[in-house]
Amino acid sequence: MKILLQHNGIYDLQLPFLLFFKQLIMKKLFACICVFLYVTVLQAQENGKIQRPKLVVGIVIDQMRWDFLYRYYERYGEHGFKRMLNEGYNCQNTMINYLPSFTGPGHATVYTGSVPAIHGIAANDWINYQTGGFVYCAEDKTVRPVGGSVKAGLMSPRNMYTTSITDELKIATRQRAKVYGIGIKDRGSILPAGHSADGAFWFDDSTGNFMTSTYYMNELPEWLTRFNNKRWADTFMDSRWELLYPLETYLASTKDDMPTEGKFPGENAPVFPHSTPRYKGRGYYGIRYMPWGNTITLKAAKACIKGERLGSDEITDFLCITLSSPDYAGHNYGPDALEIEDMYLRLDKELASLLNYLDKNVGKNAYTVFLTADHGAAHNADLMKQMKIPAGSETQAEATDRLNSYLRQKTGKDSLVLALYNYQVYFNDGVPQAGDTDIEALKKYVIEWLYQQDGVAYVVDMEEMDDAVLPEPVRTMVVNGYNRERSGSIQVVMKPGWYSGHGKTGTTHGSWNPYDTHIPLLWFGAGIRKGSTHRTVNMTDIAPTIAALLKIQMPNGCIGTVITEALD
Repeated sequence: MKILLQHNGIYDLQLPFLLFFKQLIMKKLFACICVFLYVTVLQAQENGKIQRPKLVVGIVIDQMRWDFLYRYYERYGEHGFKRMLNEGYNCQNTMINYLPSFTGPGHATVYTGSVPAIHGIAANDWINYQTGGFVYCAEDKTVRPVGGSVKAGLMSPRNMYTTSITDELKIATRQRAKVYGIGIKDRGSILPAGHSADGAFWFDDSTGNFMTSTYYMNELPEWLTRFNNKRWADTFMDSRWELLYPLETYLASTKDDMPTEGKFPGENAPVFPHSTPRYKGRGYYGIRYMPWGNTITLKAAKACIKGERLGSDEITDFLCITLSSPDYAGHNYGPDALEIEDMYLRLDKELASLLNYLDKNVGKNAYTVFLTADHGAAHNADLMKQMKIPAGSETQAEATDRLNSYLRQKTGKDSLVLALYNYQVYFNDGVPQAGDTDIEALKKYVIEWLYQQDGVAYVVDMEEMDDAVLPEPVRTMVVNGYNRERSGSIQVVMKPGWYSGHGKTGTTHGSWNPYDTHIPLLWFGAGIRKGSTHRTVNMTDIAPTIAALLKIQMPNGCIGTVITEALD
């Protein structure tokens, strides 16, 4: 059958075989492309080359709840969180599998694939049973500060027992890989970067500079000195935090004046605009609470990439970034505040800028990024009560005083409990030994008192864990978090909505509940598939997945498993 078509006034004869011919050409073209790709892969294998990203960038957002990915989704731009969500792999149901859910343990667990029972970072601080004093998770009095104050500079990763994935990269490459950590918080840069890092840098409140310690080097690298000399901290101290968009468009938050929100020094109410707070004797401390904390951290990260030429050769490098301002703001305002919504809308733009920087300076498909959190956050207890949801809070100091008062009545002795801290009971005489009748009687009194308190669900004597009646996964979380040398002797598990806080405003974290332990986990870039899973994965699975991506050994205390479906 002949079909006549008019084209530019000329009649052409279009025969059926032309359509067949066109299809044949397309099939041959597709076949050629497949052969080309196949041959390319074979050549790479024949040359003995293993495909690895030039740079891995780990981003831990301090106090980012999983639902923040979707609570503000419609307001995010296309090139930040949405780019990672739509082009990368999303582990929708990623859980923390230990207690307590704090910052130090979170960062250590992400990068070691282990848990506090093994890696030793049992909390942000714990009590030394030998001295009765507190130990900070990153403290190291054998080192000296470099580029900053003594108070902020006595830091290293020595309190962490295990290797990190960054250490394993150093081992696998015979130290040729470059590894750096950057964050406002010292522990947020030190623990991720591991024991053998080339450097970890954190913010010094007394100077407004990023600094380090002699554990890593004796003087700051030139690029960081140049960065510090730009005095970004001074610029941000003079900045006011204004809403990014009109007030009426913020529909995912509470109103801009809530009694559940904390106020900055000099403020009459917690409302926009906010001037960067100036805390007496704390120097540049106020930057931590503002979006500028994220900004200055990511500026420093970009300076590190450029200054150290990260991702510039075939040896994979690693940059660990921690963004802590969401945590400071969250503690002050709570996760439902207008300030948190604006913080994440700004952070979305910062993330887009970082990905664009990596595209241009390392190359698209030449780097891999993972983004997660060290913990989430509870809704403010008073806010929940207003909604008729059971909740409550009490400060640790108040609870400790009341417990010791009760024990005084029972035993006639003072200060038997050193602290009710980290949702654990620390006794003044060190670790109680099973069979010690005095200690056994004391523990009985403590457990008796705790069960009388509102909000307490379970109390566990860690020396008698086999007899504890706890539902899963809480039981496993308690076991995974208990470090014999650093944890308290009795673990307290609160009812949902209850927490040990610092006051009536803002929020905190540390419990087993999903609002504290359900965290985001996004994978993006080289070696990563596009897709998502609702299968439960754990924070401990991140490090072994990176090990599989890089084809190196997993950390020496790792208990996690590879998220195979995320890898290409």
